[in-house]
Amino acid sequence: MRTQVVIIGSGPSGLLLGQLLHRRGIDAVIIDRVSRDYILGRVRAGVLEEGMVRMMQEAGASARLESEGLPHDGFSLAFDGRDHRINLHQLTGGKRVMVYGQTEVTRDLMDCREAAGATTIYEAANVQPHDFDGENPYVTYEKDGATHRIDCDFIAGCDGFHGVSRKSVPEKSIKEFEKVYPFGWLGILAEVPPVSHELIYANHPRGFALCSMRSTTRSRYYVQCPLDDKVEDWSDDRFWDEIRRRLPAQHAEAMVTGPSFEKSIAPLRSFVTEPMRFGRLFLAGDAAHIVPPTGAKGLNLAASDVHYLSQGLIEYYTDKSSAGIDAYSAKALSRVWKAVRFSWWMTTMMHRFPDTGDFGQRIQEAELDYLVHSKAASTSLAENYVGLPY
Repeated sequence: MRTQVVIIGSGPSGLLLGQLLHRRGIDAVIIDRVSRDYILGRVRAGVLEEGMVRMMQEAGASARLESEGLPHDGFSLAFDGRDHRINLHQLTGGKRVMVYGQTEVTRDLMDCREAAGATTIYEAANVQPHDFDGENPYVTYEKDGATHRIDCDFIAGCDGFHGVSRKSVPEKSIKEFEKVYPFGWLGILAEVPPVSHELIYANHPRGFALCSMRSTTRSRYYVQCPLDDKVEDWSDDRFWDEIRRRLPAQHAEAMVTGPSFEKSIAPLRSFVTEPMRFGRLFLAGDAAHIVPPTGAKGLNLAASDVHYLSQGLIEYYTDKSSAGIDAYSAKALSRVWKAVRFSWWMTTMMHRFPDTGDFGQRIQEAELDYLVHSKAASTSLAENYVGLPY
């Protein structure tokens, strides 16, 4: 088989790239080691920047997002028993975010790809990129007892942190930066109405908490927990008691509780790899960088990567120019590091670290107090939260 671009990974970044290329007449095959149902079964974040929404529109996959997504003009910072709203819309000159689950983004892009008749190969074993440092790259995989080969012009590695794409790059060609945080997030999904119509980020001496939602009837809640905690140690009753302790009284009293239907613990890390291009192999999304979910940047960073990469590939095939793909890594990393900084800052300000202590708690509360009462500081927070331009 031959195609122009092989995309390894059928998560939202791979699917978005494939759809953008398809709409410009560029042939791309997507390949993934797992099944469609497995991908749709993964629970992920759901706060979309306007740039991500715009790209879904460009991909022709925004109809359900626009009808079912929840536009948010602000969010709350809760600390010292008080609640303070950050008015994103006002502080950024009319920008907002959209709450719409990543699983739904993935489903919409899958449906668009299937409707277009574009090729996606699921449950492909031993996927491996080859010769991407030369002029004739190709990808091999095994399926149905046979080994298959796809020749191509370029390979896009959109296969996540644990994928094969980054691991295929020679060690001497890549530099990795990492910070692992000493705690995790215990998250639940429950069919209960959200405690607030907007997100609440809570700083508390017992640890961080986040109140989010997937719809007006489905809530997504998190509490900071030790890394060695086990999901089975957290009954629903224990979770509800803990999150209410970390919220201001008006929210704790208003919270509707109920049985959870998904519960998991996620570790937090910051990770960046440089560069994001190796010959004719490009890394995008979680294959190149990870951020803690505190700033809601993971999926949105993948979208900006796809923006730069798709524009570069379209320019290559339309104008016979390699300027866009040559600039891809530098452009993407410039925005990546700004988002990594923002996510790190939000994480250090909102969480209880092993060495925080009473002094550290007071410093966090003082910073939060300054943040919510300074228009300049609030504007900086809002600009980063709604997403820097690209």
